[in-house]
Parts: sequence; C-alpha cells; structure tokens
Amino acid sequence: MQFKSWYRSVVPTLLLLAVSAVSNAQLSVDISVNLAPPVLPVYEQPPIPGDGYLWTPGYWAWSDDVQDYYWVPGTWVLAPQPGYLWTPGYWAAAGALFFWHAGYWGPHVGFYGGVNYGYGYGGRGFDGGYWQGEHMYYNRSVTNINSTNITNVYNRTVINNVTVNRASYNGGNGGVRAEATSAELSAVHERHVALAPAQQQHEQMARENPVLRASANNGHPPIAATARPGAFSGAGVIPARPQPQERSQPQAQPRQQPQERSQPQAQPRQQPQERSQPQAQPRQQPQERPQPQAQPRQQPQERPQPQARPQQQRAEHQDDHGHH
Repeated sequence: MQFKSWYRSVVPTLLLLAVSAVSNAQLSVDISVNLAPPVLPVYEQPPIPGDGYLWTPGYWAWSDDVQDYYWVPGTWVLAPQPGYLWTPGYWAAAGALFFWHAGYWGPHVGFYGGVNYGYGYGGRGFDGGYWQGEHMYYNRSVTNINSTNITNVYNRTVINNVTVNRASYNGGNGGVRAEATSAELSAVHERHVALAPAQQQHEQMARENPVLRASANNGHPPIAATARPGAFSGAGVIPARPQPQERSQPQAQPRQQPQERSQPQAQPRQQPQERSQPQAQPRQQPQERPQPQAQPRQQPQERPQPQARPQQQRAEHQDDHGHH
C-alpha cells in the first residue's frame, strides 16, 4: 500500500522528466517502477505459422497486483494491415525509476531503446523482412521458416554492431546506451496502431500465469515463446534456455594429473638363485679292495715216492742171488 500511494503521488510529477530523459522517442509512458527489470532470457524462435505473420519479441511487463515482473512470451502475430511493422516496447531508466514505453504498429520501425531483442530486432530497425505490396518478404537468416507454403523469402546476412549484454532497458546503471536517430524520431509521429486484440489477450494470459513471474522463474521463464498469441501449451511452446556462461557445466573436477602408469613396485632384485649345488658329500676314499689275506704259502707236498714195485724188488732180489 505504501508503494502504491508513493506511486500515485510521485509519478505524475516525474512523467515529463522521464519523457525528456528518453529523447521523446515514444509518446506513451504507461507505467513506472523503482526496480530494474530482469535481463532478457534466451530462447529459440518457433517456426512462422504462415504468410503475413510478424515476430513480436518477448518482454518483461510489470504487475501492480503482485508487485513483480512477469514475462510476456514472444509470439507470431498477424499484422493489422499490409505494410505495417512492429516496434517493440522497452524500459527506460530515469534516475531511480524505470519507465515502460509501449510498443506499436506503424509503417516504419521506431526507437525501442537500442535493446537487442534478437530475431531481426538487433537494437536498430528490423532486419527480419520487408513489405512489398500485399506480401511480406522474410529474411531467412534471422527468421525460422520451415514451411513450404512461404516462398517469398530472401537471405541477407545481418551484421550485429550492438554489444549484446541482454539488458532489457535503456540508460541507467547497466542499461543499453543508445539514443534515437532522426529517422526513429520521425517514426514516432507517424500513424500508429496499438496492440492488436490478440496481443492484449496474450499479455493478459501471461499476467495471470504464476510461472511467468520473475520471482518464480528467476529470469528463465518456462514459456519463453509461442507459435501463436495465447497458445501457452502444446506444440510451438518454447522454454528459455541457459546462457552459454550459465549452462550447467559439470562441476570442475580437480584436474587429475595423468596417472603414472603403475610401475611394478621394484622388487628387491633377486640374485639369481644359485643352483642348488649338491651338498659336498665328504669325498669317500675309494674303498681299498680287501687284499686277500696272505695265505701261508703251502710248500708243495712232496709227492710220495711210489713204492718199488714188487717186480723190481724181485729183480733186485735176483741180482742179489746172482752174485751168489
């Protein structure tokens, strides 16, 4: 309640100062907040649904009811009439306040704070296409076209000279430093058409969806873009994705030094085992052959003399007789 009473008493006296602070680039100042809007989420553009649609980038809007920012998803919208282009809304800082300048349709793209919304809205003008007669010609280099029904296309490389810092507001501390050019100032005074009924419904649905509040999604809305206004479910719904520097990297593990190949632990060098020498047996002296005991040499037995045969005796006897 204190904020609302402060808002009603202070804001009216600051509106003129705020308008002059942003170079009078857009006529309408719809709301002011003393809290900076979150940075722009990053998301993929859904395919264009058909001929005659123009991309309207997503943005952070403010809700007094919940005292919070909420994300209005980017979406494809039919142009209110051929020849009209969309100028996105933007937040501008003036002192401690942030003022919202609503977007509009017109024959030329005006100033949108230098905010880089992507997909043709790089901070200046629109590089996503141009009108020729009753048809819109789309630049394939910045537009997601996968339909064979759309043949009025061309390719033109877009050189982005704007520093991409994802800031969602102009000026102040951390905002985009950009001022309106003379051509952009001229576009402010052309005939404009405010948000189409489909866009108003789209914003209302975003306001009523709790998951799109900044306090609930921490700047990463689960519905970041849709194929058509108000289509918050089903095919064509694109969630926000982390920034390259925010992508959850696996936690850096302490760099492991290349493991040294496990060297086999140096075993104490074994001396080659000495071949087990047979234990030296006490050398046996060759056994002396038992010498045959010397047998007492037997004297040859004297042959017994044969006894004189009786004949001889007889002869000898005879001889003895002869001498007789």
